[in-house]
Amino acid sequence: MPRTQRTIVAVFRSTSQAQAAVDELEQNGFSQSDIYVTSDNSGQASSTAAGRSAYDTESQHEGGISGWFNRVFGGEDETDRPHYEDALRSGNIVVSVDATDENLDLATKILNRHSPIDIQGEGGVQASGVGRTDTARTGYDASQRGTKESQAIPVVQEELQVGKRAVARGGVRVYSRVIEQPVEETVQLREEKVRVERRPVNRPAEASEIRGEDQVIEVQEYAEEPVVTKQARVVEEVRVGKEATERSETVRDTVRRTEVNVENLKEASAGKAGYTDDVNTDFRRHFDTNYASTGATYDTYSPAYRYGYEMANDPRYRGKDFSAVESDLRSDYGRRYPNSTWERMKDSIRYGWDKVTGKTRSATR
Repeated sequence: MPRTQRTIVAVFRSTSQAQAAVDELEQNGFSQSDIYVTSDNSGQASSTAAGRSAYDTESQHEGGISGWFNRVFGGEDETDRPHYEDALRSGNIVVSVDATDENLDLATKILNRHSPIDIQGEGGVQASGVGRTDTARTGYDASQRGTKESQAIPVVQEELQVGKRAVARGGVRVYSRVIEQPVEETVQLREEKVRVERRPVNRPAEASEIRGEDQVIEVQEYAEEPVVTKQARVVEEVRVGKEATERSETVRDTVRRTEVNVENLKEASAGKAGYTDDVNTDFRRHFDTNYASTGATYDTYSPAYRYGYEMANDPRYRGKDFSAVESDLRSDYGRRYPNSTWERMKDSIRYGWDKVTGKTRSATR
């Protein structure tokens, strides 16, 4: 079964932003043949990434930028196409990526990290070049170009399920064996011995003594000897058994759930979220005062200013002190901008935050 091919399109104001996005795409496994960089400098599709051609075949070059738009949007009347044409005519850089369903989200996140501009704000491309990305909505099915598809974000919530299992915790083994033990007992024994005595006598013999008959006297000797018998007696019993007890144990863990926030991009780009050209001008002024001398560019610090400004407007943090939520912001910023460091951008983020809370101050380095 063939995989669905989609095209994601993002618009960048500067060549450096487009170059950084292309480099990160290639580092994450997207081939050069899947990445196209287009500008209106030469009237045809061209590349700003290391001089690579945006199209490798003659058929892809055919028609210049019009041919590129036909490839991405199809030949039908596509409502998104005029916005991208206006963006190119304004001198911006357009980066498109061919992605599959498996790596579509990865490509979108990478493009988002490099601050693409909003091309559908009122008045066309914003003069400040600052806006929310529109890349997530421009996925086109290669087999059905011009046909919009709905996209879904699954809302996942974990449930804690606690079961029971038997675990061996020990036991008792009882052995029985026969041993021999020497014993002794003292007994009194009686023994007889016949004693014969001869005594001299001088007396007249009696008639009974003069019979002339033979006489025999027999006396037996007796002696006692020990007689040993043994009798087995039960003197103790060893019984082995088990008794069961029950106890209550509280199981504590953490479960995760998906939180989806819906934001109206048109309202945000029109300034209803509070991020106006005047705010961006103030951020540029703060950058020129504090960081321009270091050789850095405003494009490097712009996401940090914008992040602090947006988080101060976020319902989760609105009205809270910056120090109270700094730990959460640090973790979230690291996930959104892995190539930037919190410590380096903290003062810029704080300045954007204070711009909303009315505590604007000069950042100290």
